[in-house]
Amino acid sequence: MTETKDTSATVFRTRFLLAGAAWFILVAAVLVAVPLVFSDRLPDPVATHWGPSGGPDRSAPAVILTVVPLVLWAVLAASCLGFGRRRHLVTSRAGRSGIVAGLAWSGIFLIGVQAVSIAANLGRSRWQDAAPITWQAILVVAVAVACAMLAGWAARRGPDEQPPAPDAAVPDLAPGRRVVWVSSASAPLLLVLSGAALAASAAFAVLRLMGLSGHAWQTAAVLAVVALAGFAFSTVSVRVSSEGMRVAFGPLRWPARRVPLDRIDRAWVEERYPSQVGGWGYRGLPGRATIMVRGGACLVVRYTSGGQLAISVDDADRGAALLNALVARHGTRSP
Repeated sequence: MTETKDTSATVFRTRFLLAGAAWFILVAAVLVAVPLVFSDRLPDPVATHWGPSGGPDRSAPAVILTVVPLVLWAVLAASCLGFGRRRHLVTSRAGRSGIVAGLAWSGIFLIGVQAVSIAANLGRSRWQDAAPITWQAILVVAVAVACAMLAGWAARRGPDEQPPAPDAAVPDLAPGRRVVWVSSASAPLLLVLSGAALAASAAFAVLRLMGLSGHAWQTAAVLAVVALAGFAFSTVSVRVSSEGMRVAFGPLRWPARRVPLDRIDRAWVEERYPSQVGGWGYRGLPGRATIMVRGGACLVVRYTSGGQLAISVDDADRGAALLNALVARHGTRSP
């Protein structure tokens, strides 16, 4: 039974990578073919940079309209497909969605930037006569982000491998044996929205560097702050060891909060949902709070002071069992 599952996962990953390679070839073909088709209607050099007023202020050889987007596409696509080689990312919906969204955004954005640049130069005898670019840059970003979100949503169809159910039995805490439990939970929608905001921020930064938008730095900065804040609250990770409990936020596991064992009374598991605690995120007040990123089983910790902290995290049963065992052992060692 296990062998069949592994084979099907391998086949799915192979098909996924083949589809990604086909998308790479398609986008690369467009980036090469479009400038060739219109080459006889473009000046040489062409306008490649537009100032704050929207008018062209810098030029380069016409081949730059092909070379730069093609090189950027090769780097970005190789990075996304590199993640696709990891089986656990492809066979999980969240990982697969992120890879597909990244491929979609990169390809559509680069095609859009190239198309806008060619359209501005098309039919001009000199690069100085190129058409101004203003709202077109915003449209490229919006279309690329929309396509990325749609592709990410579509990629969630298919297998979603879950780790095997853990054994919540009392762990073996024999002398000299070090036991550590680590688990996490994420809010997929917030991750997607944060990724979209970060992609839009990068797009506006690229547009500003290319001179296609005069006030893109401010927009890029705001979107970057929004994306980082979203990432920080989209994921929670809990680590239980002989040093106590560590609760960390975001994909980078920062910021983090540490709770030593001597401050913990006991732990258990409860079913809690956003509707019960007032929504997602950090709910409540210090002393009785819930960190809610998804509804379901939560690890609930009661402090010796009487306060409580509930954390929506996977594998909560085993985490509670280990924490209780460590607290009991710590209590027997205390004078």
